[in-house]
Amino acid sequence: MASSSPPPSSLDDTTKAAAVGTVDEKNKLQGYGSAPDIVDEVTRVVDHKAERRLCRRFDFRLLPVLAIMYLFNALDKGNLGNAETDGMTDDLHFKPNQYNLLLSIFFVPFVIFAPPFSMLGKKFSSARVLPILMFSFGAFTLLSSATHNFGGMFALRWFLGMSEAAFFPLVIYYLTTFYRRGELARRLAVFYAASNIANAFSGLIAFGVFQIQGSSLPNWRYLFIIEGGVTVIFAVFAYFYLPRSAAEAKFLSEDEKALAFHRIQVDSSAVVNEEFRFREALGIFKHPTTYVFLCIEICLGVPLQGVALFMPQIIARLGYATVKTNLYTVAPNVTGAVMLLVLAFCSDFARLRSPFIVLGFLFTFAGFMIYASIDNVKAELQVAYFATFMMTWGTSAPSVLLSTWYNNNIAHEGRRVLLTSIGVPLANLMGLVSSNLFREQDAPKYMPALITVAAFGATGACLAGLLGLYMWLDNKRRDRRDGVTIRARDIPTDRMRDGPSSPEFRWFL
Repeated sequence: MASSSPPPSSLDDTTKAAAVGTVDEKNKLQGYGSAPDIVDEVTRVVDHKAERRLCRRFDFRLLPVLAIMYLFNALDKGNLGNAETDGMTDDLHFKPNQYNLLLSIFFVPFVIFAPPFSMLGKKFSSARVLPILMFSFGAFTLLSSATHNFGGMFALRWFLGMSEAAFFPLVIYYLTTFYRRGELARRLAVFYAASNIANAFSGLIAFGVFQIQGSSLPNWRYLFIIEGGVTVIFAVFAYFYLPRSAAEAKFLSEDEKALAFHRIQVDSSAVVNEEFRFREALGIFKHPTTYVFLCIEICLGVPLQGVALFMPQIIARLGYATVKTNLYTVAPNVTGAVMLLVLAFCSDFARLRSPFIVLGFLFTFAGFMIYASIDNVKAELQVAYFATFMMTWGTSAPSVLLSTWYNNNIAHEGRRVLLTSIGVPLANLMGLVSSNLFREQDAPKYMPALITVAAFGATGACLAGLLGLYMWLDNKRRDRRDGVTIRARDIPTDRMRDGPSSPEFRWFL
């Protein structure tokens, strides 16, 4: 901390006591509060240089490792499409539609096991559970290289879905314990951009692996060996690297630990490191907005999974050979990552979520509709290829911003974990829909699938826009009732534990 610390804190005794219990040092919060009764200052830290320095430490220590972990998560989940383009279905003697069944079965355990595994992560620390999950899905990917029939691959896809179920929800929760609400979207975007990079990287890896000549093994088996093996190795490193919490981060001083606690106490969690109680967490379902968020997740999931699972098949319609098809998936996914970062940084800067989520859904709608409207892709090759770029632009950003949006509006840590562990897998469950929309008999154009996915994008845009409008109107109503204009950022989150039923609650739009 800087030597010129501000006056003693105005935080109440309960908050101070919680702080002392967390960092095990008395009076550590005294440099970070403000004058009594000034709400606009309570939620801010006076020493801005110290706060920025702390955020940079978190950024350099946490985000690169988490991004790499998610990159491998996405690689191991999505490499089946690349393997299929190299003749996996012929080598394993699949019957018609068994490939689609492989894609579908992944999402059943993915949804079933996400809430219980997320609760275990809350109880035993996300920093320990995440690497264990990563080791598991890396091992199952590695084992996929040894399968010789549909039954073996089917079983491994089930266990792969189980081990990946709680990964993204736990990362989101983990980051909410280090960053303020207004800082979260761009950090999650950096993390989630790894998914887009993974889709692009997967194409590059497949492009390289499929060049192998003279091997006794089919090249698609090498794809599983390489990606699964590296995942397992990195999981071991992550287990010993990630700090359990800011209070246990060895790279922070005691002053920095106290500052980290204060930031989260006033602008993320009502009670930092609160013990998980399932009955209390269920209270999230008392709020009608919860169900709207889940509906938006459904609308997001269909295009998100459609692009992730079938981009190689969509681009194959452009008439390229197998090797070039995988190579041409790289550029759309890279630009998708760039668009994700642009929208997330703009969202944090504006402290708005809804408009940028709507924009992402509209990209999805436009991309699929443009592609569907082209009859002769070879005659309009550039337009058709550009449409695949818009598909990736519109699937990445809403996923990050939607998760950030409802996490920003939930101060109760248990409720936050529960909703995230249901919402994110629900979006992924829509892979069941996507994997059965892109049917073999509709190849190569897949017209019914394109129209259906576009419709989900349009519906998601409408729901996100209407929910944002409702929140804005409700904030105005609360301001009129209290006779004062208050922004969401001005209310310490320890006063918003009960959500919208709290008199001081304001929606984070």
